Amino acid sequence: MESVQAIKQRFGIIGNDPGLNRAIEKAIQVAATDISVLVTGESGVGKESIPKIIHQLSHRKHGKYIAVNCGAIPEGTIDSELFGHEKGAFTGATQTRSGYFEVADGGTIFLDEVGELPLTTQVRLLRVLENGEFIKVGSSKVQKTDVRIVAATNQNMFEAINKERFREDLYYRLSTVDVHLPALRERLDDIHLLFRKFASDFALKYKMPTIRLADDALNVLLNYRWSGNIRQLRNVAEQISVLEKNRTITAATLSAYLPDVGSNLPAVIEKTKKDGDFSNEREILYKVLFDMKNDLNDLKKLTMELMQSGNAQDVQQKNQGLIEKIYGEADSKEPEMEVLPVPQPTETERSVIPTTKDRYDYAEEVEEEETLSLHDKELELIKKSLERHKGKRKLAAAELGISERTLYRKIKQYDL
Repeated sequence: MESVQAIKQRFGIIGNDPGLNRAIEKAIQVAATDISVLVTGESGVGKESIPKIIHQLSHRKHGKYIAVNCGAIPEGTIDSELFGHEKGAFTGATQTRSGYFEVADGGTIFLDEVGELPLTTQVRLLRVLENGEFIKVGSSKVQKTDVRIVAATNQNMFEAINKERFREDLYYRLSTVDVHLPALRERLDDIHLLFRKFASDFALKYKMPTIRLADDALNVLLNYRWSGNIRQLRNVAEQISVLEKNRTITAATLSAYLPDVGSNLPAVIEKTKKDGDFSNEREILYKVLFDMKNDLNDLKKLTMELMQSGNAQDVQQKNQGLIEKIYGEADSKEPEMEVLPVPQPTETERSVIPTTKDRYDYAEEVEEEETLSLHDKELELIKKSLERHKGKRKLAAAELGISERTLYRKIKQYDL
């Protein structure tokens, strides 16, 4: 078994960070097996190196190695790319095509950005992982493949599972072994080492002297956040190598190539609306409406008692808690509050004052009407959204902030 240092030299990996070394150790240990591996880490940390190490150290090294960027393939064609299709399976399918899983039989497939896979494709991939079987698009024939799968993602997979964007069973099949690569800001001792390597490479490539960092520039380099990780560091080194005539780089010069440098304030990131945000806002609105309805019913009850009793002070004493709830504790205990006399109803007016039974019947009727009103509002929103999207439930569900399954249940419930 090759050492970590030998592997780093062989694959051009720069750095001595313990987290990086541990990731390479894991890759070496699992290479001889056929278990699936999930490589995690932020974008730009070099996740593509791990599957290459695993493939080259495995018994499949003489087989095909295919890297697939799942996020770059359109949803409508990804099944065809991965599993192939039969002639005439869809418009433009003028001939039978072999997919990656057929071509890479006996080799390794690297699925980069696996979190971007559509749910239908995830089902097909799960079948390959479980029994090595797949079916071409437009075919009914089951085919076998012997492929080692290594996947990578920069997403929070548990969050994607909770939002039903990724299948939990597929996640556990992919992540039999999880190899995590640390972010560049967590590898402080490696930052300058990497910068010097990039500067040397670009000096050789563009046939010019190598750039060097002054002491103050080195402090800027080490204290910067590097949100783009190694990819961003390489980009900055290349820009400076090409554009700067003075080959000794100062802090001011380096800072000009780093966005938001020198700001110690936390970044304010505008949050885009997530799938469940609309639903949460609607729930809050419903709660406010129900609270208002309860307050209104309490007011009706207080008014009825006041009309029947005719003694405002007596009513206030009996309903002190209710008054505090409606008007607030400070207002209910105001010592200077003037109690106005309530005019006594005449015989004619008294005859139309509802009895206790009538009042409860009326309250139930009001509550039923208001509940129906909320029902109608929800029904109206669903109808409008379906009409706007010409009956496409997926688009309507996204606009309403609910899942397609919930929308389908609502459609059946309201008989739309």
